Amino acid sequence: MLLSLLLACSGPESGDNTDATATIAVTTTSEDPTSTTEAAPTDTQPTVPDGATTTESAEATETTGPGEPTPTTGESTASVETPASGETPTTEPTPAPVNDYDPNAVTISLEQVGSGFDQPNLITHAGDGSGRIFVLEKTGTVRLMDGSLYLDIRDRVLAYALLTQEHELGLVGLAFHPDYENNRQLFVHYTDLNQDHVVSRFTEGPDGRVDTSSETILFTYPQPDVNFVGGTLLFGSDGYLYIGMGTGTSDDPSQIVAQELDNLYGKILRIDVDNGDPYGIPADNPFVGQEGARGEIWAYGLRNPWRLAFDRATGDLYIGSPGEFQTEWINYQAADRPSGLNYGWPMFEGGQCWEAWTGPCDPTGLEMPVMTYPRGDMNCVIIGGNIYRGTASAGLGGAYFFGDYCSGRIWTLHRDGSGAWQMTEVLDTSMLVGSFGEDEAGEVYVADINGGVIYRIVATPR
Repeated sequence: MLLSLLLACSGPESGDNTDATATIAVTTTSEDPTSTTEAAPTDTQPTVPDGATTTESAEATETTGPGEPTPTTGESTASVETPASGETPTTEPTPAPVNDYDPNAVTISLEQVGSGFDQPNLITHAGDGSGRIFVLEKTGTVRLMDGSLYLDIRDRVLAYALLTQEHELGLVGLAFHPDYENNRQLFVHYTDLNQDHVVSRFTEGPDGRVDTSSETILFTYPQPDVNFVGGTLLFGSDGYLYIGMGTGTSDDPSQIVAQELDNLYGKILRIDVDNGDPYGIPADNPFVGQEGARGEIWAYGLRNPWRLAFDRATGDLYIGSPGEFQTEWINYQAADRPSGLNYGWPMFEGGQCWEAWTGPCDPTGLEMPVMTYPRGDMNCVIIGGNIYRGTASAGLGGAYFFGDYCSGRIWTLHRDGSGAWQMTEVLDTSMLVGSFGEDEAGEVYVADINGGVIYRIVATPR
């Protein structure tokens, strides 16, 4: 069983996927986007405990341009939006976030809040003030924390048993529309019966459950292997939908797809679900109008962005980045950094040159990780988490929780008073860490994907 699990973490070998094509049908409008000037990052030297390392983020070049991206197949074209002219956006003052986390001042523990789930791999909320907590099950269902069924699309989801090397396929992403309270729309990411990616929209029915006949498919995309699926769906504060896409395969030569801008593998995408047919491409996406590039791409050079998280207080982005054989790592993008960043895969595995990479290994222009830890000692796959912004546990403000799928260890990552990144192991559990999540109040949860149990992370003063 353990051997099967380790195979699941590293992924099977397969053929090249560079000939894969997308099925997308969208309309076209375009004008020059408005350019913006981004602030430079603060230069700090992070430090971490023994057994982990951090590296500085290298400068990355922002690439922008007007026009249309090159469609992948058939009659597909891109709907590129134009910022409204003559309008000056207004923003409300944002209170400074509470960053009071000190790992030496609190004891972290887990409080069981739900059980009986079938391979739970995400915990989230709808942001509608109801307080409901939703649990995504890999097999194709979404349930409330009390176990009641909310969405059932098992008839269209391809998923396998957990303890096999096919464990990544299934229902992998869920996000509620920012105006869900009024439009009752939600978005899911799954692998269908043809083993293709599907990102689609559903609408909640009058009975409080999702009407499965309401599905509108935004796009499909081939998934060559059973691993490296990616999965996360997130709405940013800009109202756009962000989508994590893995490289689609563990075949070494094919990993270069993460650096190629003519495909969606190894990328974070950013689309507008409120305009276009069936979606639009924001005009300020970094590769709009660049010949041979997909306009949906917002960031690239990622191996398998299974779980991403925005800090709701700052807009900063955290990306859990699984490695190959040596290293696991966290990528971080401050809210004032430009889009179009290159996170370095497959040239770099974490902060070191990837052993299978035969080209130049130069970090110049790459966004390097802020934290790495070695594989081994039962560590196998990093599971990106969430930033605590709740109020139930004093002393956790600003702590980013993440874990390892195999070892069950849970760590925090935070910046100390000098701005240096600090990684602290806070729990050593027996669970298979499937995912983290947060509720509407900012409390953080973790799912045991094997045991079917959901825990809330709590802290008590020392």
